[in-house]
Amino acid sequence: MKKLLAECFGTMFLVLLACGSAVLAGPSISTLGIGLCFGLVLVCLCYCIGNISGCHVNPAVSFAVWLNGGMKFKEFVGYVIAQLFGATIGGALLLLYTKLAPEFNFGGVTATSAGTFHLATNVLQPGATSGLALAAEILLTFFFVLVILGATDPVKGFGKFAGLAIGLALGLVNIVGIPVDNCSVNPARSFGPAVFDGAAFGDFWIMVVGPLVGALLAVVVWKMLNCKRCAA
Repeated sequence: MKKLLAECFGTMFLVLLACGSAVLAGPSISTLGIGLCFGLVLVCLCYCIGNISGCHVNPAVSFAVWLNGGMKFKEFVGYVIAQLFGATIGGALLLLYTKLAPEFNFGGVTATSAGTFHLATNVLQPGATSGLALAAEILLTFFFVLVILGATDPVKGFGKFAGLAIGLALGLVNIVGIPVDNCSVNPARSFGPAVFDGAAFGDFWIMVVGPLVGALLAVVVWKMLNCKRCAA
């Protein structure tokens, strides 16, 4: 139960603070600042709940850990449910922000021909296509999860420094991916805000398929890199 609570609250804070950086301060800090906030929030969470639940706060990460033999399927399902619930709470708090000060210059808004989206939802940015977004989500998640697998490996990992590498990786992929689709690499991060901006679910499949495929690729490559028979 402690692990599930840690994943729930961790994902809540990821959405509240990282997505909140776009909603509350996006016009001031721009893409670079938002990407940095995503990375810093994850670094903090790694050192807060990493020793409790592993600080997945992301169904794609839990999926990779399960595929890599690090958890049982039942535990994986529990993690995903806790993450989605926490993300929904975070999304609700973001919505509350926007209701408390309607005249505030909120960010996290994307205006497209399909409508105007709020709360830093993961939707295609102007000019982006589904193909571009899907490719970006697959490759950026591939990189992000590969860093996690390497940094946290019990034999070849970097121990207490793993959180820094993981946070930097998340910040980097967000800086690259935000201009495409606000960058997901995390189905829970996409789900929470979308619950309160339902039109965003039109692109939600990309934020599920892309990260899961990217996580699968990361596990395959990591196993190849650690294959004793492949050593040369």
